[in-house]
Amino acid sequence: MTDTRTVRVHGDQPYDVVIGRNLLAALPDLVGPDVRRVLVVHPSALATTADTVREDLRAHGYEAFIAEVPDAEEAKTAQVAAFLWQVLGQADFTRTDAIVAVGGGATTDLGGFVAATWLRGIRVVQVPTTLLAMVDAAVGGKTGINTAEGKNLVGAFHPPAGVLCDLAALESMSKHDFVAGLAEVVKCGFIADPRILELVEANTAVLTDPVAAASSPVLLELVERAVAVKARVVGEDLREGGLREILNYGHTFAHAIEHVERFQWRHGAAVSVGMVYVAELARLAGRLSDEVVDRHRSILTSLGLPVTYRGDRWDRLLAAMRRDKKTRGDLLRFVVLEDIGKPVRLEGPDPALLAAAYAELSEGAPAPSRAISL
Repeated sequence: MTDTRTVRVHGDQPYDVVIGRNLLAALPDLVGPDVRRVLVVHPSALATTADTVREDLRAHGYEAFIAEVPDAEEAKTAQVAAFLWQVLGQADFTRTDAIVAVGGGATTDLGGFVAATWLRGIRVVQVPTTLLAMVDAAVGGKTGINTAEGKNLVGAFHPPAGVLCDLAALESMSKHDFVAGLAEVVKCGFIADPRILELVEANTAVLTDPVAAASSPVLLELVERAVAVKARVVGEDLREGGLREILNYGHTFAHAIEHVERFQWRHGAAVSVGMVYVAELARLAGRLSDEVVDRHRSILTSLGLPVTYRGDRWDRLLAAMRRDKKTRGDLLRFVVLEDIGKPVRLEGPDPALLAAAYAELSEGAPAPSRAISL
């Protein structure tokens, strides 16, 4: 497959998201001609890839450095950020220099945050190597690190200079990690682009095989469509003033699961359960049809994603949700659907409604009731 797609993200600082295969040659154009020094940030699992990126940048005349960080969420700490600030300081990075973050969503979140905070903001080019990062974390300019109290509670809005989504990188992903990334693709389908749902339903076999999917035109279209959904939203609302909240569909409950599970759950798996939760919440509130709720379960289950969660964690989940970034004071806020492509905000739902929605997806619970009695 030689097809390459480019999605433009508009706003105060426009940038391109380039999607295709074998795209390393496009990286210097995204870094820019005025940059002198580049720090390539990568997890230990991608040391070889990062070396290749560094050598290619050097061949194009950049003074390129490399910094290895822990894998996954262990990278998103104040201690790791401080290590990268130290590297930047010792290498005399100025405001006209740049960071290239190569890795999954944790690496792009971290790299973006460090870029946002070094000298109050330097360029960052995101090179996501997982499906989740390509369609979610690396696009949109939200950067952050975790604290003991929750995920992404410390962060900054800092749009990248560009994003390079090389689908060839997905071939080496484990099936579980790859499928977890599809949860964010499905989310975009439910909130804005029904064609995504149709493509997923028609191509389940291909999409659950990372090697086959990585070279498939179906995945190229899905990534382009998911990125386009996010691009339209963040182009109008970078700082989550209103519209951008729709991208958090399923995430309030998902972040609570991640916190309770001490970040041992894959983000996409948590989002999958989170989408079922808010679908049930919307149904119980009289806003969403049984058919659309059932479609959530059907699509996510067909991909092998979870749609239930253990039934003995409600108090801890509720406490975690109250610390979520979308909460205002004591008022819980959720993004729910009135129909596919029609997201709305549900503020301060009755606690009994919240608990009832949880009961509908608790493991060992009876089949979802269709009576709306709350």
